[in-house]
Amino acid sequence: MNEKRLYSLILGSHTTEKSVRVGERHRQIVFRVARDATKTELTEAVQKLFSVKVVSVRIVNVKGKSRNFRQRPGERSDWKKAYCRLAEGHDINLANFQ
Repeated sequence: MNEKRLYSLILGSHTTEKSVRVGERHRQIVFRVARDATKTELTEAVQKLFSVKVVSVRIVNVKGKSRNFRQRPGERSDWKKAYCRLAEGHDINLANFQ
């Protein structure tokens, strides 16, 4: 895979109460990813960028919410997130990644 493509797949970590709970219970890390990313590409990218072993990847397409912007209807952009399950003994320190 192209090195430039690797860095453009993962946009950042997605840290919420739910993602922290999932991480503690199931050794999963949640990332905000590019809309055209696939599971195999994400597996490769996480393994190469963070030097960890990825067991599985689940992808969720998140629909943008409808909002009003100064009395005009609008909509936030759709986006994609990935739940990456890490192998036993592997961990990612997300404090260094933003």
